[in-house]
Amino acid sequence: MYMYINMEKWRPLADEYDPLKCGSIDGTDTLEHDRGIRRAMCAKYKPNKGVKGTPHKTLFVGRLNHQTSESTLQQIFSAFGFLKKVALIRDIVTGFSKGYAFVEFKETKDARKAYKEAHELAIDGNSILVDYEHERMMKGWVPRRLGGGFGGKKESGQLRFGCRDRPFKRPIIFEKHSRSSHRHNDKSTGEGRRPHSIHKHRRFDKRERSHRHR
Repeated sequence: MYMYINMEKWRPLADEYDPLKCGSIDGTDTLEHDRGIRRAMCAKYKPNKGVKGTPHKTLFVGRLNHQTSESTLQQIFSAFGFLKKVALIRDIVTGFSKGYAFVEFKETKDARKAYKEAHELAIDGNSILVDYEHERMMKGWVPRRLGGGFGGKKESGQLRFGCRDRPFKRPIIFEKHSRSSHRHNDKSTGEGRRPHSIHKHRRFDKRERSHRHR
C-alpha cells in the first residue's frame, strides 16, 4: 500500500495538534499504535481559561534542574528583555519543583529572541528546553495526561513528535514499481522468468503421476 506524501508541505514541526500524526516519528501514521493516542483522539480538551498572560509572549521552559529557583530563571531570562512574570510549576502537596516553568515577556520580540537563543542553555547542570506555550497557541492541543502532549520517554512507549524537542523525521520515500516489472524483467535477457525446461519438467511430472494412479 502506498501513501502520497507532499514533501513541499512537510514540516519538522507540527502546525496544529493531531494525536495520530504526533504519535508518528515522521507524521505519516494512519493507525494508532498505543492506547494513549486513542485516548487523545477521543479527548475533548479545552484550554484553561484561568491562565493569564499573552500566549505569544509566553515561553515554556522545560528539563529544569529541580533545584533551579524562580530567581535563577528571572536572572537568566531578563538578559533577553523585560519580564512580566516567571512561574515555576511546583507540586501542590510537596511544594517541590516539577522541572518546568513559564516565562512571560513584556515584548513579543524579546520572547522570540529568548526562543532562539535560550534553547539548550545550561542551567544548574541541565540543558534546558525552550518552546512556545502550546495550550493556547496550538489548535487541537491535548495535554500529556490525556494521552497527547509532546516528547516523552522511550521507556514509556508513548513518544510524541512534531515539537522542538522531538521534531518529525523526514519520511523515507520508496519508488513505486509496477506489478508487471516484478513479474517480468527485460524480455531480451530473460531475467525474472522461469526457464522453459522447468515448465516442461513440471508438465511431465503431472502426466507421470496421473498414469500411476490409473
